[in-house]
Amino acid sequence: MDPTVPKGAAVLLRFVYEAETGKTPPECYEVIYKHKQHTLAKPLTRMTLDEVVAAQAKWSKNYGSSAAGAPQFIRATLRGLMAELGLRGSQIFDPDLQDRLAYHLLKRRGYEDFVAGKISMVAFAKNLACEWASLPVLTTTKGQSRTVERGQSYYAGDGLNKALVSPEKVEAILKAVLRAEAPASAQKPSSRPEPSPPSSRSSSGLAGGILAAIFAAFAAAVYSAWDAISNFLSSIIGG
Repeated sequence: MDPTVPKGAAVLLRFVYEAETGKTPPECYEVIYKHKQHTLAKPLTRMTLDEVVAAQAKWSKNYGSSAAGAPQFIRATLRGLMAELGLRGSQIFDPDLQDRLAYHLLKRRGYEDFVAGKISMVAFAKNLACEWASLPVLTTTKGQSRTVERGQSYYAGDGLNKALVSPEKVEAILKAVLRAEAPASAQKPSSRPEPSPPSSRSSSGLAGGILAAIFAAFAAAVYSAWDAISNFLSSIIGG
């Protein structure tokens, strides 16, 4: 995963990649629709953006979709990203670039608002389902062409797409995203605070008190002994 992608987004994108391609990194980055990547003259991750976009027009005609890469970008989406982000056609469609572009799609769909608590899990999941047809909606909602139920693709009924993961898995992964993005300050503090070490002032004060008590006791003992001796001498001399 590209190191510029935040930890929570990386968790979510790995989930999306496997749902969309049935593959995990690094194989997922090479996939085109219907797993026809073996027909390519060279691996997808060694093609330039211009080469990918040009080839996608043929994939749509031959295979029914232009979806490419781990995020399964369709041709219109990829061209839109190139224009929006000012990408060069000579850039290589490698895994890191795919990750950065996929993260941009997450942000378009409200990722930052979701982790900030500004939109609900249900709303964000619907946004994701609009972007990736393999992901289901979490509640009954209006889909692209009809009302769809929890667990169905937003595009259900189009004759091409269906959800490939359960809504429970989506909920679990979105909870994991929130945990990954939680700030350190939100972590639960220890229930037993560490005791504070005694200050140097209190330590020195205690030691001084002990010494003073010892000195006073010693002085009292000496005075008592001297008084007894003086009385004894006086009795002898007087006698």
